Parts: sequence; structure tokens; C-alpha cells
Amino acid sequence: MNVGRGLALPRHDWLLVGAGAILLTLAYPPFHLLLPSFVCLVPVVWLIVGAADDARPFRRRVVQGFWYGLLSQGLVLNWMVVALWHFTPLSGLGYAATILILACYSAVLFGATGEIVRRTGLPYAVVLPILWTALEWWVGHQGDIRFPWLGLGTSLTGYPTLVQIADVVGARGVTFLLVVANTVLAMTWVERRRRRAALRLVAVGAGVLAALAYGRWRERTLPVRPLGTVVLVQPNDEEKWEERGPNEVFGDLLALSRQGLEMDHPGIVLWPEAAVTAWLPNPRFEVPIGMLARAYHTPFLIGGLHQPPGDEYYNAAFFFDSTGSRAGYPVYHKRYLVPITERVPFLNPRWFHLKFFGGFGVGEPGALYDTGLGSFGVIICYESAFEDLTRRYRAMGADFVVNITNDMWFGKTAGPYQHLAHLVMRAIENRVGIPRAANTGVSGVVDPLGRIHDRTRLGEKTVVLARVETTDVRTIYTRLGDWVGLLSLMGTAALCVAAWWKRS
Repeated sequence: MNVGRGLALPRHDWLLVGAGAILLTLAYPPFHLLLPSFVCLVPVVWLIVGAADDARPFRRRVVQGFWYGLLSQGLVLNWMVVALWHFTPLSGLGYAATILILACYSAVLFGATGEIVRRTGLPYAVVLPILWTALEWWVGHQGDIRFPWLGLGTSLTGYPTLVQIADVVGARGVTFLLVVANTVLAMTWVERRRRRAALRLVAVGAGVLAALAYGRWRERTLPVRPLGTVVLVQPNDEEKWEERGPNEVFGDLLALSRQGLEMDHPGIVLWPEAAVTAWLPNPRFEVPIGMLARAYHTPFLIGGLHQPPGDEYYNAAFFFDSTGSRAGYPVYHKRYLVPITERVPFLNPRWFHLKFFGGFGVGEPGALYDTGLGSFGVIICYESAFEDLTRRYRAMGADFVVNITNDMWFGKTAGPYQHLAHLVMRAIENRVGIPRAANTGVSGVVDPLGRIHDRTRLGEKTVVLARVETTDVRTIYTRLGDWVGLLSLMGTAALCVAAWWKRS
């Protein structure tokens, strides 16, 4: 079979593929428009339904899904080329491989949805939400190439009132409900001549109003309490690795920290990920930090690179207490590593002599650090996209969670804004405050209601004294975890068995 002809689609399908990809992109940061979140999958449903008239509906749906996944993920993740270019000129290959894998998953989703509906007679509004949510779960749990970036539910984080329900259902529960709403709206148009079709619109509207009412109620009644203030250091060292020496960069960090410490009596000073551009332990850098912490009786958390005895090295966070001591406090080693740039998937990078590229060690689950503000856990960089880390800290009794990151690699793309959106979900899911220190921005604090305060601009050199809040609430989500994701997996298995049984 000719490959070109095998991947061909009718003109009408191309229009729907393009419309769906553009709407999905507009739903995510930096656009973060509200309406696209509720209609971005309408073209997807129309594509799958329309393929039923084809002589080979399964083939057509698979091709539709492939092109939709390739185009939509290509637009949403366009920042990857910029981000990876700082590590290797082969960044284009990493970007292409990522969107190609996601496109193949999308092809399976389209094909499976159509076949299950055809064989079981179940409505699309049942089948598609279950399969879509299960696929979202799988993308975040696929071993060395897991990449849970921007689930559909995260598109609503610009409107936190609408996603307060995440404290019960989590981010994937919001995804599930959004897919239901999109599918019902799409099928309302397809079946508009049927009696009572308009009632579906009423049902979707009622669902949105119910989520809004719940959100307003939680915003009014959630017992939030202040913990104190933190200093967020944003040095904006865009060229620190190439042009500026570690001493010059380190001097900026100390100067900004003193500036923040003199504003008030903060509970802790936070430096970004990899703020210290030298391998630790190293007394030349640790002694001045300890002296500053002791002088102001204020703990520090700094991002750096840790090379303990042995062959492993880590992207890490180091805690200095108010006496300036680091003794007795474990170094937090980043657990979820960015594929390719921090960890070569499935292979030992030392086979290729790629030390310091793609060969970082995988850390163990983090411990809690105690301060005058309370106890906290650490997540580094894109660990904010993994819901289990923040939930684990909260279940252990953390009063707040700290996120340190270096978003310099994203450049002036959508990446930094997409990255920040994950913290909104983590804060709401667990009703916990999350201060964030980013090298080039965006820094700030997310409160337990998902609202961002003391937000800095991207690309500015600044220091912020920010207030951190928390709650004493242990949410249903904190107690049960991603129960919607697990149920979607079970539902997918049940649907596949039902479809196979009907065929037999």
C-alpha cells in the first residue's frame, strides 16, 4: 500500500483536524481561553462519528487520530525545540519523536473509540471520556518516557473557581468531566433532529453551573491560615552556563538574598533549580550560604548539582537550617527526570560517554524539612506535573510544598506558562500552598485555592517577599489519590472485553 495514500484524508476531515488542534492550543497557556476547553474536542467527535460512513471506518479513524495528534501536540509542544536546543542541536529529533509517539497514541484512541461504540452500541459520551482519561493516565506512567504534560483538565487552571472540584476528583477527574461536556455538545449537533436533543445542552450548562457553585462555596468556606513569608530569589541568569562564571552568578544570588532578608523576617529563602553552577559539596559555596543563614537566623533551600561518592550525580536541592548547618538534613535528589536531557530513556548514558548529559541519577522519595513556618517537601522543575509527589508530601503532614525550577531553557515561549499551570492543580488537589522560585520566572506563590500571588514577570531580575498560606484539610484526593485515573483504566479494560465479546 502506498504510504502517502494510506495517510490521506478527505478535505472535510482536514478542516476538522485543523480546527481541533487550534482549539486545543487556545485552551492551554499562554492563551488560556475558557470557551475552547469546552469545545476543543467537538471536532474530534465529529471526525470519529463521520468515519462511520467510510468503507473502512477503522482505517480512517486511525489516520484521523494520527494527524490530529501530530498537529495538536506539535502546536502545544512547540517550545520543546527551544528548550532542548540548549543541550543539543538534535533537539528537533527529540521534539519529533515526542509528537510522533503521542500521535500514535491518538490514532489508537480514535480507532478504539469507534470500534467499541460500533460493537457495543454504547454512546460516545460514555466511551470517549473513559478512553481519553485512561490514555492521559498512561502517558504519565510509561516508564522512562513518561510525560504527563498538560492533561485536558489543566486547561482550566486559568479559572480556578471552575476546578475546585479537583480536591475530590483530581486533575484527571476534571479531564473526564471536560471530555463528557465536549462529547455531549458534539453529539447534540449530530443528533439535533432527535427529540429532546436540546436537553443535552441544558445538562452541560447545569454541570458547569454545579462546578461553579461548588467552587464558589469552597472559596468562601475553606479555612485557610497563613504560615508566614518566604523570599523568592529570581536571578534571571539566562547565560550563566555559557558566559558568566560561577563566582559572578553566586554573588548575584547572595546579594538578592540579602535584599530579601532585609525586607522582613522571612521563614525561608528559596533559590531556583541549579542556582549554584558548581558541583556540591563545595565549601567555597556552602560556607557563605551558611554564614548568611546564621546571620539572619533564616533557613535556605538552594538548587544545585550533587555529586556524592560514587558514579551517580543528581539534580538536587540542599537545605540549610537557621544556624547555617546542612548536617543531618538529606539532600533531595530529583526523582522524575526530563527524558533525553536529564535521563536517556532505557539506556545507560555512560555507554555513549555522555557524562553530564542525559545521565542524571534517579532520586528516592523525598523527606520533609522542618522550619519555623512548618514542614515542607520539595519538587524540582517539571516534577510539578506529577500528581503523586505533592500528594505524598501532604499525606506525610507537609504544611506546604516548595517548587524550584529553571525555566531558562524554555526561552520566551509558551513553556514557562504551561509549566506553572500544573501547580494550580497540585495546590487545589491537596489544599496546600506552593511557593515557586524560578531562575528566569515565573516565580510566585499558589495558594490552597489555586490562585497565584506575588507573580513575577518572565525575564526580570528580582527578589520577592511572598506570603504562604495552607489549610488543615486533608482532601478526598489526598486520601484516595488518582482514583478517577484508575477507574478509567478499569473501564477501558471492561470496554475492550465487551467489544471483543460482542464480536465473538
